[in-house]
Amino acid sequence: MTSSALTKPQMRGLLAKHLRFHIVGAFAVSLGVAAFYKFAVVEPRKKAYADFYRNYDSMKDFEEMKKAGIFQSAK
Repeated sequence: MTSSALTKPQMRGLLAKHLRFHIVGAFAVSLGVAAFYKFAVVEPRKKAYADFYRNYDSMKDFEEMKKAGIFQSAK
C-alpha cells in the first residue's frame, strides 16, 4: 500500500468548523425546547390559574379556614 492512497486529515480550522455546526444545532434545539415548554407547560398553567381565580372568593375561603380552626389569632 502506498502512502499516496491515504488522504490527509483536515487539521486547520477543524474546531471552528465543528463548533459552527454544533452551535447552530444547539441554538435550534434550544428554541424548539423553549417553544415546547411554553405551549406544553406555561400556557396551560396560566389558564389553570386564570380559571381558579375567576371564581375565587378569598373572604369565603378565609371564613372556612377560620371555622376549621386553622388561625390562632382570628376567632
